[in-house]
Amino acid sequence: MPLDPHSCYRALATHDRRFDGRFFVGVATTRIYCRPVCSVRTPRPENCRFFKSAAAAEQAGFRPCLRCRPELAPGSASIDSVERLAQGAIALIEDGVLEEGGMPVLARELGITTRHLRRIFAASFGVSPIAFAQTHRLLLAKRLLTDTRLPVTDVAYAAGFQSVRRFNALFSARYRLAPARLRRDAREASTPAPLSFELAYRPPYEWSGMLDFLAARAIAGVERVDARRYVRTLRVVRNDSVHVGWIAVSHLARRSALRVEMSASLAKAVALVLTRVRHAFDLACDPQAIADALGALAADAPGLRLPGAVDGFELAVRAIVGQQISVKGARTLLSRLVAELGVPLDTGMPDVHRAFPMPQEILNAGPAAIARVGIVAARARSVVALARAIVERRIVLEPRGDVPATMRALREIPGIGAWTAEMIAMRGLGWPDAFPPGDGALLRALGETSAARASAQSVQWQPWRSYAVMHLWRRL
Repeated sequence: MPLDPHSCYRALATHDRRFDGRFFVGVATTRIYCRPVCSVRTPRPENCRFFKSAAAAEQAGFRPCLRCRPELAPGSASIDSVERLAQGAIALIEDGVLEEGGMPVLARELGITTRHLRRIFAASFGVSPIAFAQTHRLLLAKRLLTDTRLPVTDVAYAAGFQSVRRFNALFSARYRLAPARLRRDAREASTPAPLSFELAYRPPYEWSGMLDFLAARAIAGVERVDARRYVRTLRVVRNDSVHVGWIAVSHLARRSALRVEMSASLAKAVALVLTRVRHAFDLACDPQAIADALGALAADAPGLRLPGAVDGFELAVRAIVGQQISVKGARTLLSRLVAELGVPLDTGMPDVHRAFPMPQEILNAGPAAIARVGIVAARARSVVALARAIVERRIVLEPRGDVPATMRALREIPGIGAWTAEMIAMRGLGWPDAFPPGDGALLRALGETSAARASAQSVQWQPWRSYAVMHLWRRL
């Protein structure tokens, strides 16, 4: 969104949640910056400066508001290639790539030059990647200090700082207070309780529809869905270490946010876990803009979201196993696969106790072990071939970078055709314009028998065809 001061001020004056995270406002008289939904008295126009990102506001010398907490603002999503690269870079920064390998590795992961990466950040956020990463680490640390009882040392390392001394110095210099002063409860727990966070979204949000979708596909032992929340096991890799635990996601309708609880065992991977949850629950979506584009198709459920994934490989395996069988049939086979190859976890919850196998584990097991649970032999071979491609880094199933190139690489794997590649792009890569040709449910919803005619009909919903698919499925 162009930062026209008059338009920004109108959004600020009305506390319009549709603009939350689209820009930030710095108040010259207090040197504090806020979200446009902040509940403090609206400042005078001449005292306002508007910024594309929290990092740009901090670089200009503003401190984050302690009331609206800019670190809680929802992100942004776009089909535009430059914006998508920018969002992909953010995901990599949150994964710790910049701190591990620096700018050259970050640019290489995105398939661009470091010079182009700097241009993208300057255009999208008004700062350099390094400045953005530094603000991201500080805001994450601020969130951990405010919302958890983790020791300050653990907060520093979980936020990506390499030393506590550096963290204390930078935090105090930027925010003009010592980290411990931000505590609601100054006591620190040696064994932290489950961590709890809020992730904001732009309303409306069709929460019941999201839960219904996930419940129909929940894998026994890995996931549980009830009337109010989604619970699952999770394994993530950060800094070459595997972090294992569980997450629970529930809805805070009055706050336009989701509550994310996670086991203390995931504390050192908080940033990565929250990024996965944002993707899985499509929190960067601008639902009103999409509903306006889809017209009558979305009129009765404008808050319907695109269910993503906390693990791209798991989603891809779901898509392969689900070829030409029912949702219920795929769920049964995947549950058997987890019972056979999944890693047991002690979560304290009897129905959520296994982690989905990782690519290397699938590769070690081989096609025969996968076929033994009832998965067709050809699909078992496809699953193993996909695992090998991921282990060898020939395919990266993350919502970043060049989606068409990833889809082409997927289709080079025997057994992965157009339908499977589109399904992986839609949910695993967060691609908003996917349309799986020949999908039986879609054809029924459209009253068509021809995949070619269905694709031609879908042109009217570009570039939001993934959301059109969700609305069409919902009608069945």
